[in-house]
Amino acid sequence: MTESFFPEKSLLVRTRELLERYELRARKSLGQHFLINSGVLKKITAAADLSPADIVIEVGPGPGVLTAELVKQAGYVVAIEVDKSMVDLLKQTFYASDNLSLIAGDVLEIEPQDLIQQEKDRFPEHLKSVTDYKLVANLPYYITQPIIRHFCEAAVKPRSLVIMVQKEVAKNIVAQPGDLSIMAISVQYFGKPQIVDYVPAANFYPAPKVDSAILKIDMYDRPMVEVTSEKNFFKTVKAGFSSARKQVANSLSHGLDIPKSEVIALMQTAGVDPQKRAEMLTLAEWAKLEKVLAKDNK
Repeated sequence: MTESFFPEKSLLVRTRELLERYELRARKSLGQHFLINSGVLKKITAAADLSPADIVIEVGPGPGVLTAELVKQAGYVVAIEVDKSMVDLLKQTFYASDNLSLIAGDVLEIEPQDLIQQEKDRFPEHLKSVTDYKLVANLPYYITQPIIRHFCEAAVKPRSLVIMVQKEVAKNIVAQPGDLSIMAISVQYFGKPQIVDYVPAANFYPAPKVDSAILKIDMYDRPMVEVTSEKNFFKTVKAGFSSARKQVANSLSHGLDIPKSEVIALMQTAGVDPQKRAEMLTLAEWAKLEKVLAKDNK
């Protein structure tokens, strides 16, 4: 994987000029760091594998650097931006684009399905019957995890997510048993994540304090493991991680308020070693635990 890119002056200058023209600046409170490298943009769109048959949702387009590439390659783009001043800039910049909807709002307050449905009348004829979509975005750092969760848990999930996130968040999400976290399990339950490339901080304006990564998540048609109840599955996982670095039997006992002896017996029934720590358990082992716990509660 490439660890360094040289920020292209033309894209940096263009971004600065746009912001100056509309008397705007990156807002730290919204986690705005704008991508200024066309090579990285190409990696993002290549990973998304876009075509005129695709509907794309973009979250946090900012001044529209990524948006410009998306409208060239996708059939239709629905971009949602919480910063209304940026929406005004985008409307001026993309006034001639007939395959783009610009929405001012908080994506966490809108179901993706509703977002697409409300714009469907503007879609070209060949996309009006399409029900799936892709998420492609340079996500604000401060809200990365809620956005990923929002789309993974949506009633209509994206076919794939290609998103720019903090490097450490990406590494956390793709972790394997031994280093798993609640976040990793929550994503890997719904889809297969992979790091496309790392992107150093110098490729953004203004430069953040940490490096980033392009993360792709290919969503499964159905979850990775079969469980009795999705709600109880994640309740079990959360309980298992409730006591850091303790054996999972202790954590489950504490998190679910069940005597440790009962937890150990249930874990043995599930074929899961009670002495393991939570980060060591596979998704399949968590699913087995959820099933025996659900059976025990009947």
